[in-house]
Parts: sequence; structure tokens; C-alpha cells
Amino acid sequence: MRIEPPLPPQVLAKVRAPFEALGATAIDPPVAQPLSLILDLSGEAMRERLILVQADGSAEAALRPDFTIAAARLHIESGRAGGRYFYEGKAFRAAPRGREAYEEFLQIGIEAFETGVAPEADAEIAGLAWRAAAAGGRKDLTLQLGDVGLFATFVDTLDLAGPLAARVKRAFANPRRLREMLERAAAGASAPAPTRGNGDRLAALLAGLPEAEAAAVLQDLWALAGIEPAGGRSASEIVHRLAERTAVARAPELTAEQATLISRFLAISDAPAKALEAVARLAAPGGHALEAALKGWARRLAALKDEGAPMSAMRFSTAFGRDFGYYDGVLFEVRSAALGEQRPIAAGGRYDSLFSRLGANLACGAVGCMVRPGRAWKDGAR
Repeated sequence: MRIEPPLPPQVLAKVRAPFEALGATAIDPPVAQPLSLILDLSGEAMRERLILVQADGSAEAALRPDFTIAAARLHIESGRAGGRYFYEGKAFRAAPRGREAYEEFLQIGIEAFETGVAPEADAEIAGLAWRAAAAGGRKDLTLQLGDVGLFATFVDTLDLAGPLAARVKRAFANPRRLREMLERAAAGASAPAPTRGNGDRLAALLAGLPEAEAAAVLQDLWALAGIEPAGGRSASEIVHRLAERTAVARAPELTAEQATLISRFLAISDAPAKALEAVARLAAPGGHALEAALKGWARRLAALKDEGAPMSAMRFSTAFGRDFGYYDGVLFEVRSAALGEQRPIAAGGRYDSLFSRLGANLACGAVGCMVRPGRAWKDGAR
């Protein structure tokens, strides 16, 4: 396991200071977090980045890859309408291929669960991430911006069938899947049909049954085959996902024209004002939700400037996404040219739908950020 070396206390104090100024409630969630919950909220793509643990007789868990889900659960348990939570502690992830197997690193961050005006709140938290990252002394920083919600709003302007629109929006979190979808549409009728695997055949067999009955059938199949399920998924969860897969398979495909428009949207990457102008030119007329989203970005950029983030350091990319699948709005990363875009110093974004996905009925929004002090230090990670 790769463990980051300790930072000089004065450097850590400088990186921590912007967070302390907010007066948020300090939390220290359990290191072991439920695996099934992380996968449901972050997506299966996160599995290869998780470090799995399991005590005798307990459900499979993962060492916390970050603090966001854990903080949201603590907030729900508190019964409070809103709140801000500060954390400083170790996080754990499997490293990208070609590097050490596991990483243990210090992470400092804040999660803000509040009602209010989203553009200004986003700018406040992104500005906080910028100031904390810059406190480490690096002079080569840039602020990468994106917006999951803007992609979803653009897709809505294409008037796709409901199941197809939902499928395209979900694929945004998986660039390879989205690229294959667009390439298949661009190829038209000459594109080969996807190969049906065992999971597709099983989905077809169970699709006609109520989910509770299908789950019972799946459990019987496991028992007959002597299979002991692993990986944190129950029979009910698997059946639900198979039903979703069947619905997706029966949905219409993108046309070549629609795929071209989406590809052009995803190719936009420029200074924020120019990038957003390009989005406006590409969209069909009458897209009132998209117009509102672009006006929100104008306010957000003005507020970001007031927060001290230099406009010259910002870049907006419509294809920018993150591994954690629960983000549904603005995204940002603070990057260093010396470390490269795969090793951001700070990151965060908006995830308003997380509480409903956790089964809670809360009226507050949710936005947060984290910084890795070991990367922020100019003499630290290389």
C-alpha cells in the first residue's frame, strides 16, 4: 500500500485554514462503509477503485473512498434540516493500473447541505477548493469546470423517447459506454447488434415475473447450483438491475443526426464564457431549461471571480465527469500541470439527488469539495 508521507505542519495548517474559517461541524465517519450502498450510489465503475474488507459474519464493506456518502448518512441521522460538515482523515482507494496497488491518503473537505441559491453556493465551495489547493504553494494550478446537469438538459432538447433519454444520461458517467452508443448510432444499420450474454438471457427469462417472484427464482437457482452470492448484491437488487437492463435493450436507438449533435456538444472545451456560448449556439431553439442553466452559469462564473478564482485559470469542458456517479450538477477539479489531470489536487460538485436516493425526504441541496494536502504541497507528490 502506498502511504503519503507526512506534510510539514505549517503547510497542513495553511491548506486546512480556508475550511476552518467556515465554522462547520467536525465529523469522523467510520472507515468501513457498506459496499452495496457505495456501488448503488457511485456506480459499478467504482468497484475496481475500492478496497474491500469483510469481518466474520458481516456484510461486505469497503474502506471509505471518500467522505460524501458517509457525511450524507450522518446528516440524515441527525434529523437536522441543514448543516455544514468538515472532515479531515484518511481515505483509501485502489490505484489506477500501472501504479502501486492501493493508496492511503489524507483528505480534507466540507459537505454543505443547505437550501439557497445554487449558482452562488457552487461558487463558494469551488472557490474554497481553489484557495485550499493554492495554499500548498503550487503556481501551476487550473480550475476545470463541468456540469452533469447541463448534459442532461441538452439531451432533453433533442426530444428523445423517455427510456432512450434516460439511457443516454446514465451513460455520461461511463465515457466508454457513451462513446460506443454514439459510434453505433453513427454507423446506422451497418452496426452489428450487441452480443447477448448470459446476463441478457437471464434478464429475458425473469422479465415477465414480478420482481419479488423473480428474486425468489434467482435464489432457487443459486441454491440448485450451489452458488454463494458475493459482492454486496442481494437477489432483489440483481433482479431490479436485470429488469432495468431489459428495458434499456428494448428502447429505441439514437439516430445518426442525434448522435452527431451529442458528439458536437461533448467536443466543446474552452474558456468558460466561450464554451457556454458554443452550447447555446448548438441547442435547438425553445430550450427554456437550457437557457435557464446557461444564465445560472453566468452568475456562477461572476461569483467564482468574487471568490478569488482567476478567470484565466478556468476551463469548461462539456464532457468532464467524475467516477462518483451520484453527482448530478456542477463539477470542478483543481489541477496542477506538474501532476497531470489524472491526479487532481481538489475536487467536488453538486449532488442534490443523493438524499432521495438514500431514502430521505430532505428539502436541502448538497454541494461539497475535498482537497488532498499531499498533492497541494509544492514539494510533495510528483
